[in-house]
Amino acid sequence: QVQLVESGGGLVQAGGSLRLSCAASGRTFSSYVMGWFRRAPGKEREFVAAISWTDSSANYADFVKGRFTISRDNAKTTVYLQMNSLKPEDTGIYYCAARLMGPRSDPSVYDYWGQGTQVTVSS
Repeated sequence: QVQLVESGGGLVQAGGSLRLSCAASGRTFSSYVMGWFRRAPGKEREFVAAISWTDSSANYADFVKGRFTISRDNAKTTVYLQMNSLKPEDTGIYYCAARLMGPRSDPSVYDYWGQGTQVTVSS
């Protein structure tokens, strides 16, 4: 059974940092790209970042470039999202997802999803 389990969310003041983790299990993910998405209150789910297990090539949404860093630990089959300089508009539920094919920023092509972790940034 495939599982993606996110952790690391919480409440932080604007300008602060959080590191999210996504532990993957239940199958071999070496051919998958891992993505982070978020859903802000009242908004659609949006792409945040994605990374390949094989070559660590990463993609970011424009609004997080320079602030967020995605990384992975193959030995632990865990993907991380380091979030710095957080802003109130970063508030939302953050989801980890895995996909085999398709555009990295398109949530509809992702095959597996975690339950999400809440991030709240206060002003």
